[in-house]
Amino acid sequence: MEDYDEVYSFWQSVEGMGLSSADSREGMQTYLERNPGMSLLARDGGKIAGTVLCGHDGRRGYIHHLAVGEAYRGIKLGKTLVDSCIETFRKAGIHKCHIFIFIDNESGKEFWRSVDWEERNDVCLFSHDIDYPNY
Repeated sequence: MEDYDEVYSFWQSVEGMGLSSADSREGMQTYLERNPGMSLLARDGGKIAGTVLCGHDGRRGYIHHLAVGEAYRGIKLGKTLVDSCIETFRKAGIHKCHIFIFIDNESGKEFWRSVDWEERNDVCLFSHDIDYPNY
C-alpha cells in the first residue's frame, strides 16, 4: 500500500487499463489483505516497470491490472509476472485462472494469445455497481 499513489499513476498511463472505484485506496487495501503476497510490483531501480494484481476466490484465480511500461515491453516481463501468479495459484491449489480484458484492447488480447491463453467466446460478463454511502 505504500506504493499505491505511484502504482495508480502508472496504471493511468497504460493504454487499455480500466480503472474504477474498486481501485480506490480502500479497495486496494481490502484486495491485498484478502490475497496476501500474491500481487507483484516490478521495479527497475526506482522506476515501476510492471505490476499485476493476483488473487482468488478459493476455486478460481483472477489476474487484474497486468501492466508493463513501454520501455519494458518485449523482454518477457509480462510473461514473468503472469508465470509468478500461476505458480502462486498452484501453491494455493487453484486449477484455473481468468482475466478480463476490454473488447477493444487489441494489444492486451495479442499479449494473452502470445502466452498461450485461450480466448473465450462462450461466456458473457454482466456487472452491477453496488453503491456504498462512505465511498
